[in-house]
Amino acid sequence: MGRLVAVSNRVADPRNHAAGGLAVALSEALNKTGGLWFGWSGKVVDAAHGGTPGEGEFHQTQAGNVTLATVDLSQDDYDAYYLGYSNGVLWPVFHYRVDLADFDAGGNLNAYRRVNQLFARKLAPLLKPDDVIWIHDYHLIPLAAELRAIGCGQKIGFFLHIPLPPPLILAAIPQHEWLMRAMFAYDLIGFQSQADLDHFSRYVQGEAGAEPMGEYRFRAFHRTVRAQAFPIGIDVDEFIGLGQQDEARETYEMMRHQYARRRLLLGIDRLDYSKGLPQRLKSFQTLLAEYPENRSSATLIQIAAPSRESVDAYADLRREMEGITGAINSEYGELDWMPVRYIHRSTSRKRLPGLCRASSVALVTPLRDGMNLVAKEYIAAQDPDDPGVLVLSRFAGAAEQLKEALLVNPYDTRATAQAVQQALHMPLAERRTRHQKLLERIRQQDVHWWSSEYLRTLTELEGG
Repeated sequence: MGRLVAVSNRVADPRNHAAGGLAVALSEALNKTGGLWFGWSGKVVDAAHGGTPGEGEFHQTQAGNVTLATVDLSQDDYDAYYLGYSNGVLWPVFHYRVDLADFDAGGNLNAYRRVNQLFARKLAPLLKPDDVIWIHDYHLIPLAAELRAIGCGQKIGFFLHIPLPPPLILAAIPQHEWLMRAMFAYDLIGFQSQADLDHFSRYVQGEAGAEPMGEYRFRAFHRTVRAQAFPIGIDVDEFIGLGQQDEARETYEMMRHQYARRRLLLGIDRLDYSKGLPQRLKSFQTLLAEYPENRSSATLIQIAAPSRESVDAYADLRREMEGITGAINSEYGELDWMPVRYIHRSTSRKRLPGLCRASSVALVTPLRDGMNLVAKEYIAAQDPDDPGVLVLSRFAGAAEQLKEALLVNPYDTRATAQAVQQALHMPLAERRTRHQKLLERIRQQDVHWWSSEYLRTLTELEGG
């Protein structure tokens, strides 16, 4: 394989595994090939300081054996490309929330195209003929088409980290045909789940008239693209090792001491409408109402990290969460016990293994999620002799792999409460059996498997 060129909206130092996410996933392949990681610098420049739409200052640094190349964005481009089209149209629709999408702001689409063209112009001079280019996520869907338009003939793959909705939902986007045509500029498209892959297959055949070529290969617009599910994993040993460090161990001991007479339920999420957080709180409220033995016993710790709070839908969600939390605590709280500990702050990654290990039940109940790595981190953090129980939404991509979790429909708050009750009273032998199978699964398809399997598939493809 030639040099790996990774492209994503944001760039992280691959030496910093504490960053998690793509830094962990890509570090091995980037280091092995002396790779290049390209994306937005995270810097926004306003018009008064030279922030011209469609332009941006270029930066290049070395991180060990890896080159980090970034470009600034103007304030106008950030507002319209990132907040406007990427997160105001694509994010809600891809998470099945067409009602929250803002289709009317035409300037947002123009900026989305303009930034992808900017990325292509800045990246193309850095490329070598035998480079393998791997582009990530919904912000950059048309980037391969822009690279092809200026003569780039390298193998280019794309991975969608969020869900792909069914054709009828996808078709709600006025530019859906343009987006899908752009996807045929790739050689390989990766999805998180078989469900996402099936949605793509149905869409390109039904809406684009693509010819199926077998093995999820499709031909349309004079190109052939291969699509496949590659469920992303975690670095299991790295997360277990993190749990042995002082901060995680101290967190575990503190939680076990502070909640010695309680059973802890844990939710760790960004504050996002896709995560099903109000439904989760209402399920816990139902648990307390219908199974009163859990009063003064079960405590839900819900961490909801701030996210896009300038967007109305997120501000509304924050107010709703605070209102439901207050209602539960005022109805059921005692002088020495509050049923819900709602924390609207980010938590250090170093503390997460301790939090997970101290919790009897994890609630990972999104309304829709591409994968959800918190579910896998919870499994990795458990004591195999006395593991906790994972309650997992059937609408998370992780549910396709993690069949031994208690799978729930998060819209059904009563059934979710019943699953939590089952988890709280599950016999030790059953907990051990379920955990052993789940741990085996996340070890088999960990983050190293994910990146190597994707890149092997991409490099072995014949030209489109």
